Amino acid sequence: MSHINKRIFLSPPHMSGSEMKYIKEAFEQNWIAPLGPNVDAFEESLANYCHSNYAAALSSGTAAIHIALILLGVSHGDEVIASSFTFSATINPIVYQGAIPILVDSEKETWNMDPVLLEEAIKNRIMKGKKPKAIIPVHLYGMPAKINEINAIALKYDIPVIEDAAEALGSRFKEKPVGSFGKMAVLSFNGNKIITTSGGGALISNEKKLIERTRFLATQARDKAAHYQHSNIGFNYRMSNVLAGIGRGQLEFIEEKVKARRDNFLFYKKHLQHIRGLTFLEEPGKDFYSNRWLTTILINPDETGITREILQEKLEMENIETRPLWKPMHLQPVFSGCPAYLNGVSEKLFNNGLCLPSGSGLSKREKQIIINAILKCIHPVC
Repeated sequence: MSHINKRIFLSPPHMSGSEMKYIKEAFEQNWIAPLGPNVDAFEESLANYCHSNYAAALSSGTAAIHIALILLGVSHGDEVIASSFTFSATINPIVYQGAIPILVDSEKETWNMDPVLLEEAIKNRIMKGKKPKAIIPVHLYGMPAKINEINAIALKYDIPVIEDAAEALGSRFKEKPVGSFGKMAVLSFNGNKIITTSGGGALISNEKKLIERTRFLATQARDKAAHYQHSNIGFNYRMSNVLAGIGRGQLEFIEEKVKARRDNFLFYKKHLQHIRGLTFLEEPGKDFYSNRWLTTILINPDETGITREILQEKLEMENIETRPLWKPMHLQPVFSGCPAYLNGVSEKLFNNGLCLPSGSGLSKREKQIIINAILKCIHPVC
């Protein structure tokens, strides 16, 4: 490992400075519980930014998916269609409910759920006697899915859509924020996301009753009574007022953070696009606007002379953190038995893809170090 370079992380938190104002208010007012003015204000700001009417701030994006499935009545033995090319947090809550994940592969343009395979999966499940209870498409790495096509199919078969926009806050499709196309949408504010609350997430929707029910279930489902009374199973899923204060400060600078990440992508592309066998995930057209949460590359070993694994190892030796693309869920041991509708796209992406450091606080010097390391590795001097 080089002793010259300070560690360059994949996507570290990037504080704006204004977070402390809201955290300080929470401490001064003793609002440390999972409720309070920061939570209320953060929810309102999120809803406005995402062009949704309502938002519930929760402990994680996983919690948001879990509650969304509960709200749709998903239970034991039901089937839920979801993207195979995603992080396991998309799929785990389906299993929490005793339901069966039905995995759908990706299309090549956005790397997200393939609408053609989606309809094939729906038809096949209905033929087998099980109409899916929900569809969960993912806006992967900030790239909007072909959500209009997915929604048209969902409407045709009357199946509700839960958008997994955990990686895509700030992304747009046809000038409309992702997360505003489905019945509900999920956001994540994990430490590596484009804005963070340390740990946290949100469920957003245009339907007031869904978000009111979310808040109820997320605070242990306590009935309105003078004593502690519970008629439903609840969860400890609410975001604290302190963490919501961090989120308020972060959200004030969301556009600057999106610009910085998009600038990262353009910098990488400018300095690496000449390399044969190295390609980027491009926006398929003017309707697609990605927040470029992570800049990703594909490496064709036949043309570059190296594999993704070798490049990752060489960059690690230079103290540069990278990460392979998500391993598709149909290849994961825990989900290998789930029905899957495949075309080979996500498996090929996983085998050849790498995520580059993409934090909004990444300096030009750090980006140049990364470029130099990649060029050094791909050229014969490696």
